[in-house]
Amino acid sequence: MGGDKTLRGPDLAAGIEETALEDGAKLLGHAGGEPVLLVRAGAEVFAIGAKCTHYGGPLAEGIVVGDTVRCPWHHACFSLRTGEVLRPPALADEPRFIVERQGGRLRVTGKDPAKRAPRTPKRSPESVLIVGAGAAGNAAAETLRREGYAGPVTIVDTDPDSPYDRPNLSKDYLAGRAPEAWIPLHPKSFYEKRKIEIVRAEAVALDAEAKRVTLADGSARAAEAVLLAPGAEPIRVELSASPDAKVYLLRSLADSRAIIEAAEGARRAAVLGAGFIGLEAAASLRQRGLEVHVVAPDDRPLGKVLGPDLGDFIRAVHEKQGVVFHLGRTAKAIAPGRLSLDDGTAVDADFLVMGVGVRPRVGLAQQAGLKVGNGIEVDEYLETSRTGVWAAGDAASWPDPHTGQRIRVEHWVLAERMGQAAARNILGAEERFDAVPFFWSQHYDDVINYVGHGAGWDEAVLDGKPLDRDCAVTFRRAGRTLAVATIFRDRQSLEIEAEMERNVTSETA
Repeated sequence: MGGDKTLRGPDLAAGIEETALEDGAKLLGHAGGEPVLLVRAGAEVFAIGAKCTHYGGPLAEGIVVGDTVRCPWHHACFSLRTGEVLRPPALADEPRFIVERQGGRLRVTGKDPAKRAPRTPKRSPESVLIVGAGAAGNAAAETLRREGYAGPVTIVDTDPDSPYDRPNLSKDYLAGRAPEAWIPLHPKSFYEKRKIEIVRAEAVALDAEAKRVTLADGSARAAEAVLLAPGAEPIRVELSASPDAKVYLLRSLADSRAIIEAAEGARRAAVLGAGFIGLEAAASLRQRGLEVHVVAPDDRPLGKVLGPDLGDFIRAVHEKQGVVFHLGRTAKAIAPGRLSLDDGTAVDADFLVMGVGVRPRVGLAQQAGLKVGNGIEVDEYLETSRTGVWAAGDAASWPDPHTGQRIRVEHWVLAERMGQAAARNILGAEERFDAVPFFWSQHYDDVINYVGHGAGWDEAVLDGKPLDRDCAVTFRRAGRTLAVATIFRDRQSLEIEAEMERNVTSETA
């Protein structure tokens, strides 16, 4: 989906001088009408597809780490040897091309038809049951098959549209710039081919000892291994609302569709919340031509997360687009065409979108007697307090080696990586989960990339100028770097992520 299809660089089928590609260097070219990335690593030269299979990001602008390449947009990672996607959010492998040396020249002579060697799991449970078809659940199911698991895989989820690209629901899809055809992560045939069964039902009870999940219709599904990936649910603010007032949450594809339908016949909208979801929704509705008012108790948008410099910048970006802020205020009542605030003022609004955050879905885990704190508590391998039951995604809290604390994070890419790690551990990999959290947030044409987990920072150090769309803010606690937010410094964001990974590896070696 998306991406520039223009071919750039040299024709690699015609070839280049071998001396033109230095060790560690990347070169964007093309062969057979397709963009190709050429990379030298010592004596080896690799060639794979040059466009990320997520949103078409330019891999030539990413970084090479060992024998992998990372996408600058959303930090997907691919093997240079095989083209295989190693980390989400990429949706498919890259094609691999054959490179030949001929008379001091390097030529790409076509695609490599060789298939990836099949894998054999260290352990193969009789069956695997996954509760939740969001980022973590979907990634887990895919990973089970990639790792060679051949047993039954079942996903239980109530959402009739899942799995789909949730981040897009508040961004381009809501703004009207992405068709709904882009929203599913894969076509139905993808799951059918891999024999991944998706059951549209609500899981109402879990017998953690028997590994049996009871569904709302009274039926039950049992498995040798269970992964809980229920995600989170949006918070609904309590306020007085007349029966015919239009109030929407934003979490599911159905929610986004409903807001789009309401926007098509409206002139004005109000948004509760000046966090990422609220502001992305505000930006999308402005791009649909609506007058938008944002109401929040904060003194600046995203100030607690991104600090004063980026908070003020984000406010200026939205105000330039016409968004009106009502900060330091809360909503009290909603009636058709009117939102009343706590100071007695009113905002004209044809409908209201609540974007004030989410809470983890932990009810099933609590009912089953699993250990629950700020989420479903798991160990470093993502296994819960009950052997044979794992948890991943927005609802799981884990011991994070980067901060030295138990944390829970509501990031799409991180949830996918948790699902990936949980699936491998279900298969006996004994893989410690130590991924660096990453997310991106889009505000019109401005995109913020954020790596790490900066909760509780006591210092925010700005490098560069936000108004120049070229800056980084480093968040520290007691002098230790926790996270870094960047604007149009994609390569730096990747390098920071890689450095954080190296640091935690060296600390635990």
